[in-house]
Amino acid sequence: MFLPDRRSLRLRLLGTLTIMAMTVVIVTWWLHGMLLDRLAREFLADRLQQEALYSVQHLQSSHGPESPDPRVMTGSVDIFHHFYLLDVNGQLKSSHPDRLPALTPLLKGPLEKAEERQWRDHRLLIWRTRFMLEGQPATLVIGEDFASIERGLARLHKWIAVISAAILAGLLLLNLVAVNRALLPFSRLARQLVELQQGKRSRLEIETVSELDAPIEQLNTFLDDQERRQQRSRESLANLSHAIRAPLTAVIQSLRSRRELDAERRTRLLERLHDIDEKLGAELRRSRIAGSRTGQQRTDMADINSLMEMFATLYPDIVFSLTGTGHTDYRLPMERQDGMEMLGIVLDNAGKWARQRVELTLCNHPPGLRLEDDGPGVPDELLNHLGQRGWRLDEQRHGHGLGLSILAQLMERYEGRVRYTRASLGGLRVDIEFTRV
Repeated sequence: MFLPDRRSLRLRLLGTLTIMAMTVVIVTWWLHGMLLDRLAREFLADRLQQEALYSVQHLQSSHGPESPDPRVMTGSVDIFHHFYLLDVNGQLKSSHPDRLPALTPLLKGPLEKAEERQWRDHRLLIWRTRFMLEGQPATLVIGEDFASIERGLARLHKWIAVISAAILAGLLLLNLVAVNRALLPFSRLARQLVELQQGKRSRLEIETVSELDAPIEQLNTFLDDQERRQQRSRESLANLSHAIRAPLTAVIQSLRSRRELDAERRTRLLERLHDIDEKLGAELRRSRIAGSRTGQQRTDMADINSLMEMFATLYPDIVFSLTGTGHTDYRLPMERQDGMEMLGIVLDNAGKWARQRVELTLCNHPPGLRLEDDGPGVPDELLNHLGQRGWRLDEQRHGHGLGLSILAQLMERYEGRVRYTRASLGGLRVDIEFTRV
């Protein structure tokens, strides 16, 4: 048995539009009936008023109460439809003499105003006026049975109901077409996502409604971030492979050699193995620093404190201190994984070369940070080379440099700036500023 998906946006839109269309059509039809009855009543009341005025003028000009108007008597003998009742100083005259006792109470009521009266099975609309006829007070009541008009209005109202039902069906069909056309961008987006999954495209390229611009832009940003990370990961693996290949080859050759391992050769082997272990450890630390929650657009205080605690554990002999934390809502304007990698690079370098102390200062205006250590530092003539691709001081064991080329790439992406100077503690000072927030 087919059950519709209640989460379907198409069904929700169609259901909402159907309810709204039915409500509008039904309310319009009801208002039409009400207004039609009111307009018919006002039209008939105006006609009765004009007829009463004409009858009074006729009576006054004829100088006698013989008949208000000969036209009133026409067609009213056999059918009770249009009637008059005249009272001249107690003398009664009516278009329906046989019903005079029943019509007499209609003489009492408001003057010069249409009034509805229910008489037997008839809904009467009457107009009552008083005037002087040959010096005697007279009251004229002219009325009409509203039932026949109501029957005509009811037939008209039924036809309007049929027309309304046809209009409702047309509206529902138009709603279906409009909803399907409005959801076409989602279908194109779904196809592109499938193509993205199949590797046929690297990003989303779709011109659609403005409401989807922001989600598509965010998805493309996320895809670009993933592509950049994969590229950095490939470069990092290539660098790691190149870095450990030479010492690993030397170790293998030494172990394959038939020469006896003396103390000097054993020491060199241990140095090469230690070098391999150090490089692998550095890559593992970078992986641990990046963590999860890829795609978040800010690096907050919780992330910064977490990194400080982690490096305090990795370098137990170094004191990591954090200053400039007056604002608990401090955030770096970087995607979280990039921010964690940036902080990890500078903290890892500082922890690696510091003697006892590393200070991290957070800045708000402009947003950024300052990192200082009490290590050996870098000669002034070499400071400008820090961050250059392929130029790493740590390979010569003279100072800082691990990952600084990656740091330069990150800052270039976020329109940031990195400066290297001598720290007041004696080591290296790294200033990072973001010009675009």
